[in-house]
Amino acid sequence: MTTNLIAVIATLLIFIFVFDLLRRGVLKEKYAVLWLFVAGIGFIFAVIPGLLDWLGTSLGIGAPVNLLFFIMGVVLLLVSVQLSYELSRHEARIRRLAEE
Repeated sequence: MTTNLIAVIATLLIFIFVFDLLRRGVLKEKYAVLWLFVAGIGFIFAVIPGLLDWLGTSLGIGAPVNLLFFIMGVVLLLVSVQLSYELSRHEARIRRLAEE
């Protein structure tokens, strides 16, 4: 119960933090949606603890926590690819502007 409560509090803090960054104009909407989605998935797993167990056994994964680490690893990989794409796009744009 304590772990679930900590996870719920952590995801709620992430929601508040992301909304505050949005409100102040520090974070763009497209990135906020990504982080809110990640926090929402974490919130769902925290509120429904049996869901992770069910998914783990359905997929044949021995320990449900391994599924959670795998999901978070994939999410971090996707975020990294997205940010690399944006960085490359901005570098090309800066180069083009500098040449003009």
